[in-house]
Amino acid sequence: MAETSLPHDSVDVLVSGGGIAGLIAAAAFGASGFKTLMVDPTPPVVTGHEASSDLRSTAFLRPARDLFEKIGIWEALAPHATPLEALRIVDTVSGETGPEIRTERQFEGRESANEPFGWNFLNWVIRRELARAVPDIANVELRYGVGFKTMLTRTSEARVTLSDGATVRAKLVVAADGRNSPVREAAGIGVKTTRYGQKSLAFTATHELPHHNVSTEIYREGGPFTMVPLPDIDGKPASAIVWMNKGPYATELLNMEVDAFNAAMTDRSAGLYGSLELASGRGVFPIITQLADRLSDERVAVIAEAAHVLPPIGAQGLNTSLNDLAELLTLSENHRGDLGGQEMLDAFARTRHRDIAARAKVVDLFNRVVRSEDEILRTVRLLGLKAVHDLRPVRRKVMKAGLGPI
Repeated sequence: MAETSLPHDSVDVLVSGGGIAGLIAAAAFGASGFKTLMVDPTPPVVTGHEASSDLRSTAFLRPARDLFEKIGIWEALAPHATPLEALRIVDTVSGETGPEIRTERQFEGRESANEPFGWNFLNWVIRRELARAVPDIANVELRYGVGFKTMLTRTSEARVTLSDGATVRAKLVVAADGRNSPVREAAGIGVKTTRYGQKSLAFTATHELPHHNVSTEIYREGGPFTMVPLPDIDGKPASAIVWMNKGPYATELLNMEVDAFNAAMTDRSAGLYGSLELASGRGVFPIITQLADRLSDERVAVIAEAAHVLPPIGAQGLNTSLNDLAELLTLSENHRGDLGGQEMLDAFARTRHRDIAARAKVVDLFNRVVRSEDEILRTVRLLGLKAVHDLRPVRRKVMKAGLGPI
């Protein structure tokens, strides 16, 4: 078992933020031998029925699984995962009698390796399992109910004051505390935000036809409708769904009576899996792209949603966050003698900025094309899907870029 209380006055790494990224970061640094303290003012929500439950799902791609194995937590997580064997993309348009399918293509995970693309988890489930597994990792202390307050940095360390008045000295402070990151703000790092006038609904639904562990993205104006496989619910096939729309319609759907909502989402799914029925509450999230101006400051590394917020397309959000962590962890292991030093943090910022900027540009463009009602852009969408899939070298390059750093 981990120590029940590490000395609060001195740690190697202070992680601010106890969400999925923060928990994994604490586990990663602890497993690598760094004395690690994670703080968060709010305890994790680890059920699916509370008002604040995170009803979204995350498809962890192969690099994420590799990181979990390195940390030693994959064995605890794997029983709750649904493998994603393939990605099915279906391009539709609105017709007089309902949605019309123009074309569809399927990308097979085993084309690039003899294993799935990734493994899907409901977010509240992964939080629950991490909250159980991480305290058993040596060198880690989790302190919920206490958050970051202020910070003073020196060339040799950071001195952080917590919300309970305690002071912590750390060689490295990791900002994993979300899109409104207090640590990022304390470091004087600004953000650039792009708003699309879109919101996404997140919920779980059952359906008549099996998904065969295939994730399906259905394109139509307003944004993609994404169905990600889950284990059966009461003997019925089930999927986690993210449905992107213009803001007002998303709000209308959020408050729609269940029978009408079921009919609307069955229509939006083009009936590919038969009738759909809501099997959870509904959550709504604004769609933005937000990028931090810098990814580091003296003794501070900015990762995950503190560094970047991307539209929920292609499983890029949290997987990009874990790419941040993997790079930061490797550099930390290679700079144990000067953990959190300027050379290390400059290398982190340089490497991750390049990948994040490229990925954000692609996702932004993709979102604009997919949601567009413009006939020219809809033609671009159709031809682009065919070209990406049907040209094998292009298909493999795109699949490789989707799985890891560009």
